[in-house]
Amino acid sequence: MDKLTNLEKKWILYDVGNSAFVLLTATIIPIYYKNIAETSGITAADSTAYFSYATSIVTIIVAVLGPVLGALADTKGFKKPVFTFFMMMGVLGCAGLAVPKTWLVFLVVYVLAKVGLNASLVFYDAMLGDVTTDERMDVVSAQGYAWGYIGSCVPFIFSLVFVLFSENIGISGNTAMAIAFLVNGAWWLLVTLPLLKSYEQKHYVERTLHPVRDSFGRLAGIFSEIRRKPSVWCFLLAFFFYIDGVYTIIDMATSYGKDVGISDTNLLLALLLTQVVAFPCSVLFGFLSKRVKNTTLIQVSIIGYFGVVLFALQLDKTWEFWFLAVWVAVFQGAIQSLSRSYFAKIVPKEKATEYFGFFDIFGKGAAFMGTMLMGISTQLFDTSRAGVAILAVMFAAGFLLFRKAVERAENAA
Repeated sequence: MDKLTNLEKKWILYDVGNSAFVLLTATIIPIYYKNIAETSGITAADSTAYFSYATSIVTIIVAVLGPVLGALADTKGFKKPVFTFFMMMGVLGCAGLAVPKTWLVFLVVYVLAKVGLNASLVFYDAMLGDVTTDERMDVVSAQGYAWGYIGSCVPFIFSLVFVLFSENIGISGNTAMAIAFLVNGAWWLLVTLPLLKSYEQKHYVERTLHPVRDSFGRLAGIFSEIRRKPSVWCFLLAFFFYIDGVYTIIDMATSYGKDVGISDTNLLLALLLTQVVAFPCSVLFGFLSKRVKNTTLIQVSIIGYFGVVLFALQLDKTWEFWFLAVWVAVFQGAIQSLSRSYFAKIVPKEKATEYFGFFDIFGKGAAFMGTMLMGISTQLFDTSRAGVAILAVMFAAGFLLFRKAVERAENAA
């Protein structure tokens, strides 16, 4: 592949920054939260359910805000400022997790931080069309996820030293956690600065006298436009189902592992391994996208995740969790990066943020449904396995709908 341009590298750096917080949400944060909840007398099943509900609240907020803000951000001169606002909301929320000492307040700050993260990603994903070409999108998108995985390990390992060896260092567990949250927030901000300095919005809608009011009018028009594009509409429906399992596994893997008896240390180290393995696998899928159809690789990834869910249903041993962590790592970056680049190719560049606002609705809406169903079924059956079983159905539906979307795209070509 050709060397990455400076702007492509700076765009990729935001994946490196925000992925540090994403890794925390998949590892340290659920463990820390469940330990706080346990000391308050909350059962394991209930604490998992409450964490699922908090994640679901995040997805509802972002699903509502995404298209509206996306329509506004496509106006000339708006994309970078709105992106910066939500990025800072996420950074400050991450650092702010060092303050709460009760499980409920902790979840409130967590929700604010996650809203900042997920809202910023609507604009970040839409920047892809501004920083590279259609021909390079698959590779650059994959590089973003790849370097995000490996780069996030730097502050995570630093944090892990304090968390796992707090007694040897001579600090309390709470102090170690506070250091972890502050370090990851600072890392996120620092590696984002090069993008903020260099990014320019190339594709946009001209500014009007009433940009906010007019953005709502464009929003209704975009939804109508999407409905008239069968390949885009059908892809979004497929994405809604299969990305449900992906996001739910990312958000709930640690809570599920803790519920089935995996120790905190093994959970943290296994998920660190996921990041390390995901790096070369994401690069590999980006390389393969130059020789194999993007759509074929997405289907392979969906099937891979279906197998992950089936294996997780019987998981009860530590080595099985380690094996599952590697399995997830193979497909995690691929399914997200290839979906992002595929969508960026099939939508108008000047309306990219508006379209990605709907992309985020279907993605985060799926995550809402997955985490909510997992929470409800976990409480109903008093076991996390019931929630995991729901995800298998979602992947199967996503696979069938995606095949239909590909057929419609080929027929329209």
